[in-house]
Amino acid sequence: MRWLVALVLLGTGCAGEAPDEGSIAPDDIAPHVRFLSSDLFEGRGVGGRGEELTIEYLATQLELAGAQPAGESGTYFQTVPLVEIRTQSSSSVRLAGRELEPLSEYVGNNERQTGREVFDADVVFVGHGITAPEFEWDDFKGVDVGGKLLVLFTNEPPSDDAAFFGGKALTYYGRWTFKFEEAARRGAAGVLIVHTDETAGYPWDVVRNSWSGGQPYVEAKPGESKLALAGWISSEAAERLFRSSPVAREMTLAELLDAANRKDFAPIELAVRAQVDLRSSIVPILTRNVLASFRGSDPELADEAVLYTAHWDHIGMRGEGDDRIYNGAVDNATGCAVLLGIAQALGELASAPARTVLFAFVGAEESGLLGSAYYAANPVVAMGKTAVNLNFDGLFPFGKTSDLSLPGYERTSLSATVEALAAEFGFSLTPDAHPEQGYYYRSDQFSLAKHGVPAFSVKSGSKYPGRPGGWGDERVAQYRASHYHQPSDEFREDWDFAGIADLARFGFELGRIVADQPDLPTWKQGDEFLAARERSWR
Repeated sequence: MRWLVALVLLGTGCAGEAPDEGSIAPDDIAPHVRFLSSDLFEGRGVGGRGEELTIEYLATQLELAGAQPAGESGTYFQTVPLVEIRTQSSSSVRLAGRELEPLSEYVGNNERQTGREVFDADVVFVGHGITAPEFEWDDFKGVDVGGKLLVLFTNEPPSDDAAFFGGKALTYYGRWTFKFEEAARRGAAGVLIVHTDETAGYPWDVVRNSWSGGQPYVEAKPGESKLALAGWISSEAAERLFRSSPVAREMTLAELLDAANRKDFAPIELAVRAQVDLRSSIVPILTRNVLASFRGSDPELADEAVLYTAHWDHIGMRGEGDDRIYNGAVDNATGCAVLLGIAQALGELASAPARTVLFAFVGAEESGLLGSAYYAANPVVAMGKTAVNLNFDGLFPFGKTSDLSLPGYERTSLSATVEALAAEFGFSLTPDAHPEQGYYYRSDQFSLAKHGVPAFSVKSGSKYPGRPGGWGDERVAQYRASHYHQPSDEFREDWDFAGIADLARFGFELGRIVADQPDLPTWKQGDEFLAARERSWR
């Protein structure tokens, strides 16, 4: 198929005269975004025709750039074994005697990966569902939640103290994935996370669309603790649930959240029951990461690598109606296009950097960072020999900015290098505008950081010369409200890719610098990932 993809590529305008060494222009980015987000790719869903076209296209571009295959058996591909769980319409979830409407009032899957799970259980409100001994925080207070259905909020207790749950910055304790993991460790039957726009950081439509079709999961191991129901409940349905409770009926959602934010919070037995009958189809699927590399020129350092990542997947095709394709132009055709631009620029260098430069286009990010997690556990270059991970995800084509954002760079020993390079480019560095949303833990760099690799994203800035203050933030807010995880995340001819090209050049230069540095970077003292870095070296 690769020859066919190459022919199609020639029609997109990607081929042309070689740019100057190391240069990456907007016209090197835009055609890839246009093509990868076209309807031809069917929303780049995992395990289908859209995946096949996507990974073949990426492999073709990497081969044309001169990158060598770094996958299995001399290919550009790494197989990631998963199972797809699809909750059937015959399922039912009843709370306090009332059946919830699927998609509009709840979403959920059976993480135990059985065909059917049936349970009748007490419902318990457990605040944020967090136990964090280092912060002397315990939402469970010794209450046995085994076999029960837990209702809780995402996010974590707010604070201005950076030493307490990261201050304004969300830690992993606040991520919904942690909530499921903690509840499963405690033997709960299920979890329903109460959705609010404020605590989740996105509207209910994002939850509904993300959970409306089959969901890929890593195959469960025998004896592994998993939930029979892992899902979300809308704020309206949650309010009805609490009003039906003789214990909590006088409390609003805001008051319950306030209670959950206090250290003295104790679980509230709602004195209502849940009847759950979850029926699922379970289908083994194989998705793939796309891996390629440029071998380092230094014999002593070539076995170490700088790693660039971007996820190739989006949501695929969902629902009914005129437009079922979730094209994923910003999320994340932009990141894929940047990596292809960097690969092209590397292929044009007169001499390779000292360390190997590795590219990983990972799959199933939208399902919980599954492709990057699999790569981190099965790396081409060992985690202890991976110098840095530079991740590109969801870049905004709104033109040039005078700043950029690299959430997490300040936690690594590369902070001075990053700041010096930013100054050379004329960029100011803008901190994460919404640290309370925990974006660091929601993209693929987190999978590498958990294994000790200094990792962060290179992201669009928010200050647009010639635009009024706040213009960039307004555009981003509009995208998240109207297009994030929606069919409308489509390519637009009026998009300006100059700012994304700047990000690509910055990422290219930063990777080159790190590849030539004599010492491997690490995390700063006191960082949560430093211990993992030291383990990786041992």
